[in-house]
Amino acid sequence: MIKSELVQTIARRNPHLFQRDIENIVNAVFDSVTEALSDGNRVELRGFGAFSVKNRPARTGRNPRTGESVDVGEKWVPFFKAGKELRERMNGGSN
Repeated sequence: MIKSELVQTIARRNPHLFQRDIENIVNAVFDSVTEALSDGNRVELRGFGAFSVKNRPARTGRNPRTGESVDVGEKWVPFFKAGKELRERMNGGSN
């Protein structure tokens, strides 16, 4: 599902709302999550999961084409851990 499909799904379930308002809400939620992660905070959506940021330290990698060693710098990457309810729903309620 892409963002526009999410907006359309919400619009179908809430016909009393304008689609542009739904787009603004979805964008605001995504912007808030992105901003919190950029600030190094964790974002937890109970029953769905938690977003956090993990550090990948600098390392020496390898260019697969030439086999040459390459220095790869430190970076921060987003990480998602599914919540219990989401995991149970994906596994048919068993767990």
